[in-house]
Amino acid sequence: MTKLSVNINKIATIRNARGGELPSVTEAAIKLQDFGAQGITIHPRPDERHITRKDVYDLKPLVYTEFNIEGNPHRPFIDMVLEVKPEQVTLVPDADDAITSNAGWDCEKNLDFLKSVISEFKNAGIRTSIFLDANPEMVKFAAETGTDRIELYTEAYAKNYEKDKEAAIEQYYETSLEATKYGLGINAGHDLSLDNVKYFADNIPNLLEVSIGHALISEALYLGLENTVQAYLKRLAQW
Repeated sequence: MTKLSVNINKIATIRNARGGELPSVTEAAIKLQDFGAQGITIHPRPDERHITRKDVYDLKPLVYTEFNIEGNPHRPFIDMVLEVKPEQVTLVPDADDAITSNAGWDCEKNLDFLKSVISEFKNAGIRTSIFLDANPEMVKFAAETGTDRIELYTEAYAKNYEKDKEAAIEQYYETSLEATKYGLGINAGHDLSLDNVKYFADNIPNLLEVSIGHALISEALYLGLENTVQAYLKRLAQW
């Protein structure tokens, strides 16, 4: 079964819009795990517009499933992750002012940098994953970085799913085959939803984990958080 990690950035966004502590990101993390989520993902950014540094430290003792911290590996981010020691760190090349992540790594161009950063995390016993576009030719360079996994950036799949789902998934399928050839684990995330996640999970071999935040929290406004988590788990189950 592909694991479901829930990104709780949007919980923090709502909290920060009003100030105070409601809704609570720590309570959300606890309840999501109680509801069946198999991981909690956060993506702290330098401006702390959603998840704050305090949130990162507050969440650490509360996440009993898998704690996945995403972010651009600037030095302050690296130092924080090394101190907190989550189960997984996902490296994302987003600009500081990006609204959301919008591209995977050019692993060929950034090979030496990624090698250096990943070696720090691996020496600390933290599993590494790097955000990657659906591009089979980039996988060999991803493997050279020493990363444990890749996370497929799925916005293009989500945008084209309704128009032609077979065409939308083709490059992702080819990239996953290439990743498996190199011994890399496969995660995925960005714009996956209740509408499109099952087809993706059913057709991507060796998919270990999906990280879903914006769509899941949006859907939970109508369905409730527990029902939404359960609906995702059913779609991710392999029968």
